[in-house]
Amino acid sequence: MLSELCSELNNYFDKSQPKKSGEFHISSGHLSEDVGLQVGQYYRIIGSVFNDGVHQYKTEADADLKDETFSGSVWLMAVPKEFVDLAKEIADWQKKYGEASMNPLSSESLTATSYSYSLNAGSGASGSGSSWEAVFASRLTKWRRIRGI
Repeated sequence: MLSELCSELNNYFDKSQPKKSGEFHISSGHLSEDVGLQVGQYYRIIGSVFNDGVHQYKTEADADLKDETFSGSVWLMAVPKEFVDLAKEIADWQKKYGEASMNPLSSESLTATSYSYSLNAGSGASGSGSSWEAVFASRLTKWRRIRGI
């Protein structure tokens, strides 16, 4: 979820953090090169066939990394705890409500009369036409970065 959120917001929390470029090796689930990561720190891989995205450095093998050698970049990140907590909340919301309905309108027909109305985007109800983007938009705004910055 963190990769998706960072991409959606165009914010990888990398400002003033080191960005390393070159050839990198992932072996036994670990990034082999010492790029200065601290245990628990988030980082972004760019240019990999299998591992592009945001990952968290751990003491044991990163379970989501596949072994490979690639030419690309590793960006260290300084992700606020509040943002990580919100990402978990969004993931929980998605598990609870599933994929949002693509139709933002609801309709009701009574005899010869038909009513259509827009539903509250923040309701969080399944099938309401709400997406996590709509439900959490106001809480994500402060982290959104304009493209090109």
